Amino acid sequence: MSVYLDNAATTKPCEEAVRAALAAMTENFGNPSSLHRAGLEAQLAMDGARKIIADSIGADPSCLCFTSGATESNNLALRGASAAYGRKAKRIVISSVEHASVEETAADLEKKGFEVTRVSPREDGRFYAADFLNACGEDVCLVSMMYVNNETGYILPVKETFAMIKRKFPHIITHTDCVQAYMKLAVKASALNADLISLSGHKVHGGKGVGALYIKKGVRVLPVVTGGKQEKGIRSGTESVPMICAFGAAVEKLAPTINDRWERLTALKAHLMSRLSEMENISVNSPDDGSPYVVNISAEGKRSEIMLHFLESKGVYVSSGSACSKGQQSGVLGQFGITGKRADSALRISMSAETTEAELDEFISALGEGMEKVRG
Repeated sequence: MSVYLDNAATTKPCEEAVRAALAAMTENFGNPSSLHRAGLEAQLAMDGARKIIADSIGADPSCLCFTSGATESNNLALRGASAAYGRKAKRIVISSVEHASVEETAADLEKKGFEVTRVSPREDGRFYAADFLNACGEDVCLVSMMYVNNETGYILPVKETFAMIKRKFPHIITHTDCVQAYMKLAVKASALNADLISLSGHKVHGGKGVGALYIKKGVRVLPVVTGGKQEKGIRSGTESVPMICAFGAAVEKLAPTINDRWERLTALKAHLMSRLSEMENISVNSPDDGSPYVVNISAEGKRSEIMLHFLESKGVYVSSGSACSKGQQSGVLGQFGITGKRADSALRISMSAETTEAELDEFISALGEGMEKVRG
């Protein structure tokens, strides 16, 4: 049996999600835009999932736009909002540790005439709401700030930051990438003061190829993908009903247990930290008060890729960082003050509700063996 500890990259679809996807493929297989009964049944199935996901963030279902995943949601948020509001306000503010789908989109917007201000952590490795507020002005159209960092589990001060920004600059559109927070922390649109929220299906035990963008009523987002009038004309293209239904089924299962799972994962993280503290030449890169679902460590003197493949040979699956980086350093760790050989030896252990202490012990055993056998 393998030990899967790469849940920040993707999660195993739950049985409910698989059943929902299968039903949509075999029973409700019509095109939801078709006017006949088969199309109506597909539309109703999709509407049911939309309501479940919208309810989970305290939103009206009409505010939810389905996409192909969080990367598209982030692109739609930044490109769509900047196109709608960026004629006069030509500046965008983001954190310096955003996922590539935000950072690279912002970089592309820079080439198209926007100015991007990147807010970094202070010397203590923490972000402060005041720094984001100080970066804002009348010339800013959008602020984008992830809720939980995907590489370290660091929880950014989204609620405090957005509240301060909205009080002083109510015209600024606020966007948060909630991929690593959704169904782990309570994500409520009104509590976050968020105009736009990006979500992903495959990070919450749904299927790959589906995501969503919450768009607050009254907020304008111009389409990036044009064609038909699906998703109220914001995102054209026939919706993936099977993956949308799987997304809804997974959320329906997970939503009632957010707090219970957080407590359980906190205990699992404490167990992992205790076992790691017994080992030599292991540094923990994640903050103590970060998400218990993501733990970043450095196996000092052992390059990440080499150690990763050694662990794989033992049936233990972890990652060296964001799956989207394909093994290349993203620079996020450097923003948190983790550089040089320590960054080169970083490993990300990301857990789910299905992770057990026994699996963590297997990881520790394999890691200990790797520390002895692997050459840097």
